[in-house]
Amino acid sequence: MTNLNIQQGDAVQLFKGQKDNSVDLIIADPPYNLGKDYGNNHDLKGFEEYLNFSRSWLSDAYRVLKSSGTIYVFMGVRFISYLYAVLERELNMYFNSWICWHYTQGMGKTVGFSPRHDDILMFNKSEDFTFNLDAVRVPQKYYRERNNMRGANPGDVWEFSHVHYCNTNRQAHPSQKPEGLLERMVLVSSNENDLVLDPFSGSGTTLRVCQQLNRNCIGFELNPSYIEMTRERLSKPFKGFDSIDPRMERVPLDLRNINIRREYLLNHISWFLKNHNGSVENFKKTVKEMYGDYSLSF
Repeated sequence: MTNLNIQQGDAVQLFKGQKDNSVDLIIADPPYNLGKDYGNNHDLKGFEEYLNFSRSWLSDAYRVLKSSGTIYVFMGVRFISYLYAVLERELNMYFNSWICWHYTQGMGKTVGFSPRHDDILMFNKSEDFTFNLDAVRVPQKYYRERNNMRGANPGDVWEFSHVHYCNTNRQAHPSQKPEGLLERMVLVSSNENDLVLDPFSGSGTTLRVCQQLNRNCIGFELNPSYIEMTRERLSKPFKGFDSIDPRMERVPLDLRNINIRREYLLNHISWFLKNHNGSVENFKKTVKEMYGDYSLSF
């Protein structure tokens, strides 16, 4: 039974109550300082004020992380380089990856190029960190004997759709992140029963993902209405995460040998679609188109 704990208050203050070296993974999606309305607060600070705020919570994030721990930080272009410097030069953390989350729809511009990605910094507290690559591999594009047919490393460009307003899982929050995106972080950088901390819980996506992946989770949230939203979200039956990397539905080309194809297809759903029931039919349809009737491919 996982422990899901959401606390109301300012993240800087709530961090003070967290023990040193107690958290396995931190996923942080702080306000980008763009003036968004978060109900009971506005995301708008002076430049130095915002940097000092970031230093404060990042310092405590470093303190509470275990030596094997990882932190992911979402951030917009204006401040991401400053946060990188805090993590690497001030906190002496180990840079791992600069992840680009690519999405297909976003704000339109008529002067300049429309933004179609967010950046995510990934840092480790030490050189000995949790990284479960097998849990997040993506299907190979081709069958080749030299390839690892368990899948390939997903790389540092991640494509996940926004949670559109027509999605049944869409919450009344201005910056809700897709569950599949956080699923990858939780799977690769923690183990079952580990403790995950989200200091800016928002719509509760991290808590919902941890609930389904058997991780304990603490969320900090300033707005009490978002806390109630999260509790309602956690009480709903699980039907699959609300987003998926489109590569997960990919069926390798050149699986002509029926014995090899049978062995591979028996594993594909459990390897890549375990928490994505809505994608199973798409996968079966692709198998049928490529190799004939799905049931005859086994």
